Amino acid sequence: MALFRRVRKPAGKPGEWFYCIEHHKVEEGPECPAKDRMGPYPSRADAERAMETAAERNLQWENDPRWKDRAREEGED
Repeated sequence: MALFRRVRKPAGKPGEWFYCIEHHKVEEGPECPAKDRMGPYPSRADAERAMETAAERNLQWENDPRWKDRAREEGED
């Protein structure tokens, strides 16, 4: 029986920036699990804008004329 448990740290490289959606903070190199973070980003400033960038990309995707949704075409909600 082991007295100490091995703690797994998330993989990543120094200089990569992430945004943790659970703690609402920027991390250099991943600290939180992958399910809770966005990135990697090339700079701290880009990671700080992660939620804004995601919102902008979602809006672009939703308004992309190439994207088709049967419910929209059929007039359903």
